[in-house]
Amino acid sequence: MDQPEPFTIRPATREDLPVLGRLGAMLVRMHYEFDPQRFMAPRPHTERGYASFLGSQLDDPEAVIFVAERDAEVIGYVYASLEPPNWKELRDAAGFVHDVLVTAGGRRLGVASALMRHAIDWLREQGAPRVMLWTAAPNGAAQRLFDGLGFRRTMIEMTLEL
Repeated sequence: MDQPEPFTIRPATREDLPVLGRLGAMLVRMHYEFDPQRFMAPRPHTERGYASFLGSQLDDPEAVIFVAERDAEVIGYVYASLEPPNWKELRDAAGFVHDVLVTAGGRRLGVASALMRHAIDWLREQGAPRVMLWTAAPNGAAQRLFDGLGFRRTMIEMTLEL
């Protein structure tokens, strides 16, 4: 018999916004460390700004945020939305996973995979014909996760600083 997961996945609520702001700021810092020329720099109020942004997404019927919780503590989240066709990106309508992050203490438990599966299932239920995402080039761990979930590489972003 399978062991139950040591965490639960549930929809985010307004009460989660302070911790989601902190997790979002972790995401900002991580990407900035990957490439400070490409990614935005952390600011004094990044946590509050990210919490405000994710709070605006809680009321959007075309977006979803799930959190992973263990022992009454949020240890990760995923944010995804439905995106319309985009001529600039040469793509049809799609579900898009914007963020997925798991705290250091929540890693190696299957949290990221479970969050991704919840987001993919939600996007499928909403009628998304495909799910897309972007990942930072140096983020090998995330790329292994996405490969394992069946994602394939389709574009390579390139940047020239002026």
